[in-house]
Amino acid sequence: MTEEVDMVITMAEESMQAAIDHLEKELGHLRAGKASPRMLDSVVVDYYGSMTPLAQTASITTPDAKTIVVQPWEKQMISPIEKAIISSNLGFNPDNNGEIIRIFIPPLTEERRKTLVKEVNKEGENAKISIRTARKDAKEELHKMQKDGMSEDFEKYGLDKIQKLTDDYNKKIEAVVEKKNEEVLKV
Repeated sequence: MTEEVDMVITMAEESMQAAIDHLEKELGHLRAGKASPRMLDSVVVDYYGSMTPLAQTASITTPDAKTIVVQPWEKQMISPIEKAIISSNLGFNPDNNGEIIRIFIPPLTEERRKTLVKEVNKEGENAKISIRTARKDAKEELHKMQKDGMSEDFEKYGLDKIQKLTDDYNKKIEAVVEKKNEEVLKV
């Protein structure tokens, strides 16, 4: 019976870790005033008639904290890449010198910082909802197993483990959100 309980706990933990991974991925897209190649993850380029992610058509680097450099693997792709960046609604104004595209990241305004903090907190809350859903699913599974003949001690053991996981993962979410908020608010 303990193997089945441990399996429920493991499945809940995997779901909770997936929520953390998703949160970190989403927060990576938010601009915190510091250049990051991940800021261009949503840009797709018309690559010979096929819509292709920018990262598959060019090298994306950040030589400093305020600049992103996009170097196409094929020189004739520079214009379509520039158009894709402009039309992506990311608010970037690319500078094309015929060989590479430079994107200068302007400093964030106070109003934009406050908006970003709200977005960060919203993403954190979404992750906490995922954690609670994983906990609820695990509790329901343990309760069903108890109805099917598992002892109450095993159910209690499982419920205690699930609650500890929930508390631990909620703390991880709070730490990730707090770190991102500090990054956003840092001038």
